Amino acid sequence: MSALLAFISARGKMRGFKGKMVKESNPSVRLVVFDWAGTVVDFGCQGPAKAFVDGFAQVGVPVTMEEARGPMGLAKKEHIRQMLSMHSISSRWNEMKGRGWTESDVDEIYRWVTPMQIEAAGRLGRPIDGVLECVEYLRRRGVKIAGTTGYFQEAADAARAEAASFGYRPDVSVCADEVPAGRPAPWMLFRVMEKTGCYPATRVIKIGDTKADIEEGLNAGAFSVGIIDSSNAMGLSTESFQSLEPEVLEEKRNHIQNDFLRSGAHATIRNLAELPGLLEHDYPRWLESMTR
Repeated sequence: MSALLAFISARGKMRGFKGKMVKESNPSVRLVVFDWAGTVVDFGCQGPAKAFVDGFAQVGVPVTMEEARGPMGLAKKEHIRQMLSMHSISSRWNEMKGRGWTESDVDEIYRWVTPMQIEAAGRLGRPIDGVLECVEYLRRRGVKIAGTTGYFQEAADAARAEAASFGYRPDVSVCADEVPAGRPAPWMLFRVMEKTGCYPATRVIKIGDTKADIEEGLNAGAFSVGIIDSSNAMGLSTESFQSLEPEVLEEKRNHIQNDFLRSGAHATIRNLAELPGLLEHDYPRWLESMTR
């Protein structure tokens, strides 16, 4: 209910009696909300993807990394359901098990995946290069920083603790367990808006590396940004990414950017070093279009 009240309050501030957005005297961003794995930690979103591959292997059904990456960004149980619903995995499951999958199978896979995700979240929780500098830049501007994640509470806590040991400490972070539904629903974003006291949603920027992240931002009414180089879609370790030939890298970047824009992203950035330019140019133009 608190998230709903925050949303109603934000919409009330955003709109006048005739449904027209209210202009504010100092229209600047108040809150930037980052995803975790693939955005600020775990370059290429390696940990969650491998945990799903290994979890399915434990129940005797092999899956590929590409299949595991497909639903990335969702709450982890929903991620498993989406994987099981894929035609390729569903057919493989039927062939190997002689039956269709059930909710009990979701629970069993989740039990295998849980400790793997917790271990990976902690081990890969070091901030990606450029994150701390980006945070310092935002802090100097008086912008609050928050996080949302598809991780369950224990994995989210492991990632937060490791990131904090290197200096990354968002003002607020919310995981899928803490709200009625994870992405693409906007509830995590509304919760961090409520906790930081930042509204309306047009003064919030959401940055993430998956389609689900982008939809979370859009569904909340925020400025929604896809990050490319460290993304689940890029799917490469730092070392593999740095070894790409320039023309291959450019092709991959263009492909991911187009996918993000087709998903409705207001903008994309290759990495967080491009965030200052986005705040100076892309975001103000969007905000002006929303307040005309």
